[in-house]
Amino acid sequence: MAAGKGSHTHRAFLLCNYALLGAASSCIFLTLSLRLLPSPCGLLLLFLHALTAVFSAAGCSGSFTTPATPAQWHNAHTAGAALTAIFQGAVALLAFTRTSDFLAELQSYVRDDDAAVILKMVGGLGTAIFVLEWAALALAFSLRLDDDDGAGDYDNKNWAAASYHV
Repeated sequence: MAAGKGSHTHRAFLLCNYALLGAASSCIFLTLSLRLLPSPCGLLLLFLHALTAVFSAAGCSGSFTTPATPAQWHNAHTAGAALTAIFQGAVALLAFTRTSDFLAELQSYVRDDDAAVILKMVGGLGTAIFVLEWAALALAFSLRLDDDDGAGDYDNKNWAAASYHV
């Protein structure tokens, strides 16, 4: 592996995670502006955005892409990030296709017109989170996969010793 390739991959990974952290925190504030706290669905939506922010902050710290990280922690982070990406995509789809039904379920105290605009902004950020989360997962996999002895000999790599099984 060339040193420049790993450096560019790591920078792209960090950029994805910082963008994820910003989008997730923006979603938290937009969701709070809908005044959803008495609603169980609103609390779950806030929890989803908070969980996304936690996973992206963990990605920014690099603690799950270093070779010293145990495989179980890396696998748990990957599974959690994939699940939050799927749920963020589902929320974005609901926000765009069934806005009025979704708002009725969320029991917002904001006027319907304003709440629909806010919910569509959350949906747009959710779409961005969905794409960025999968990009960050692919980059994290690439960083873990490229972590070898530096010789660049991919044909002789011991694939059985690597912990890349499902």
